[in-house]
Amino acid sequence: MRLSVVPAIFLLGLGLSGCASNAGPDSLTAGLPSKETTSSVKMPVPSADVGQVPEQNASHPEQLAWAGQATQTQVFETLDRTEGMSVPMERPVAAVMPDNPAIDLAPGQRSRIYSHQFRDAKPINFGKASPRRHAVHGVDISRWQGEIDWPRLRTQGANFAYIKATDGGDHLDPMFMKNWNRAKKAGVKRGAYHFFYWCRTAGEQADWFIRNVPRDPDALPPVIDVEYNGESSCRFRLSRAKVLEKMQVFMDKLERHYGKRPVIYTAPDFYRDNLAGEFKSHPFWLRAVAAHPSTVYPGRKWLFWQYSGSGLSQGVEGKIDLNVFHGSEQDWHDWVSPRAS
Repeated sequence: MRLSVVPAIFLLGLGLSGCASNAGPDSLTAGLPSKETTSSVKMPVPSADVGQVPEQNASHPEQLAWAGQATQTQVFETLDRTEGMSVPMERPVAAVMPDNPAIDLAPGQRSRIYSHQFRDAKPINFGKASPRRHAVHGVDISRWQGEIDWPRLRTQGANFAYIKATDGGDHLDPMFMKNWNRAKKAGVKRGAYHFFYWCRTAGEQADWFIRNVPRDPDALPPVIDVEYNGESSCRFRLSRAKVLEKMQVFMDKLERHYGKRPVIYTAPDFYRDNLAGEFKSHPFWLRAVAAHPSTVYPGRKWLFWQYSGSGLSQGVEGKIDLNVFHGSEQDWHDWVSPRAS
């Protein structure tokens, strides 16, 4: 059967429109303008109950926490509330980082500081720069530590804990909310961290973190974990400029939502290639398990030092990461207490 001219043209147009396809991740698409933007109000957070952990499939413990797609109404319903918001004012931090802005934390009682009782399966002699000289110790944990006796861990010296929450744009640590709630109940100052995935947009990852981490005024500032990961399915190494751009987008969005400037966690090789001399107004959490941070990261002010990945403690089975806060007990209490505007 022969088609008339007009219907033929109409059908041809439909066929061509069906051939269009979406581009891949902006970090992998060469020659196209960047989709990232440092204005966090451009990507409002989908409406959802924050911090809820869905039931996990026993046969698939890493089931995605959110498998649904936000509706257009959900995506844009917060736009009017966020338009025109400004980043929280910067104020000087305590003596530990005198040139950097402070992170305002919500009111909370002055908690007891427990002395260091941790052991190390692979101890390092740091000499006079020993982390034992620091007054406030803490840990960082994830699902791999299993069930944790938080009251016992606290008395061993875990005065603070950073808890793995999310990575990428669709993975939630299945133990996050249990650890989040139990740590607070035990009196441990805790915060959440996000493992950054370089093959997803920063806006998607910020939305995912915000969707799953409650906005608790008593929590420590959120952390962005940026490092190379040889086990990741994302094998691409972005340019330094692109790395900095994506980090800025993510951190701006979290700062607007939580009202606290994010802490940057990193390791020596990633820092050397991308972060040396950058983000001078952000607090850093540095991994240095063989030498003091002043040797590994010359010239960089730091707030937390991860000095061991082989720590041992009552309250936890297996190894645990050990950290110290850069300052005295008074510095710690000043940092986690509210400041006058």
